[in-house]
Amino acid sequence: MHRSLFVQIVAASLLGAVIGVFAPQHAQSLKILSDAFLRLISMIVSPLVFCVVVQGIAGAGDLRSAGRVGLAALVYFEAMTTLALIFGVLVALLCHPGAGLHVDPASLSSSVLAGNGERAASLVRGGIGAFLLGLIPASPVAALAGNDVLQVLVFALLFGAGLSLAGAPAAPVARLIDALASVLFRIMGLIVRVAPLGVLGAIAYTVGRYGLASLDQLAALVIVYFAAVALFVAVALGAVMRLCGLSLLRLIAYLRTELLVVLATTSSDAVLPQLMDKLTALGIRREVVGLVIPAGYSFNLDALSIYLGLAVLFIAQATGTPLHWSQLALVLGTALLTSKGAHGIPGVAIVILAATLAAVPSVPAIGLVLVVSVDWFIGIARALGNALGNCVATIAVASWGHDIDLTRARDVLGGRPWRRGGEGA
Repeated sequence: MHRSLFVQIVAASLLGAVIGVFAPQHAQSLKILSDAFLRLISMIVSPLVFCVVVQGIAGAGDLRSAGRVGLAALVYFEAMTTLALIFGVLVALLCHPGAGLHVDPASLSSSVLAGNGERAASLVRGGIGAFLLGLIPASPVAALAGNDVLQVLVFALLFGAGLSLAGAPAAPVARLIDALASVLFRIMGLIVRVAPLGVLGAIAYTVGRYGLASLDQLAALVIVYFAAVALFVAVALGAVMRLCGLSLLRLIAYLRTELLVVLATTSSDAVLPQLMDKLTALGIRREVVGLVIPAGYSFNLDALSIYLGLAVLFIAQATGTPLHWSQLALVLGTALLTSKGAHGIPGVAIVILAATLAAVPSVPAIGLVLVVSVDWFIGIARALGNALGNCVATIAVASWGHDIDLTRARDVLGGRPWRRGGEGA
């Protein structure tokens, strides 16, 4: 148990709360731990976003070229992730999980994504024209070196489109980007190992400065997120399953072993082969399962999308930052791009959230320190929601393309032995 990252984070959270209560002055000095962790996160944001977005653009081209199934999957993925993002924003607007925290951004470190403040100032001085012009990098190297996430994002969009259009001659470049992404995810895995120290510093500082009651707000964020994911699964994914003529509850019962593993590890990568085998056993064509499930882990992260919408609004509410509808639309558009491919490594969601915050310069990016302490608890629902959403996506795409034996699927989900010919024995 002591080797478990989750157990270490729980222990660090409890220790941080104790230090914050009994030694508040000393607890505030421990913020250097969370600052160092966030600096490590900031270090990897730009190159990781570049690789993820380029892979996403190139992967979308691969899906379109896969024919009817790939195109149907791509349409479904974009529709559901957009719905999930909007749902996360609406939940935050209705529940106000960050209201009442009254965090002063000036009291937090400005070392994380400091370019946001400069962009906010240029927006005030030059208006929307100067803001849009500032999105175009003088050079991609300068954008990466300056950790300007939005400029990196613009270049990544162009690079990914060019890579997709170039076709076979660009295949070595695509492989290089894939290899670089693998290295960056490994680096992210190393950074995550020091997450308990970052959580210790974040909790100790928050409790020491804002009191034990501040934990109520963080707990509220976790509870609201769990409820939001559960509601999205029940309503949105439940509706999709009903349209397919199948039961969501029976699907959850059928996948219970794999979902328990996801619950314990906060990652669905470990059960990917088992999920694919079980979906094939439902009567879905193996080719459809082999295309939709792996693609869904990059394009169809429903629970992550809910988190991005909810977390941005939480930070805005906690720091007293008003957001206009145009800024919310910018958050949604940016999150649709930055969320692609963000799976498999605990803590990557913090990187993606940092990149999404760069789209709204008025929201202090340092507000990440508020959510980093509870991100690993949120990761439980996030991993479960993503895994279940991809299974439902596979069933939906197969159903719409008549690539599933529904009689067999109903028998298997109902616990009845299935025999060829479609009759339960």
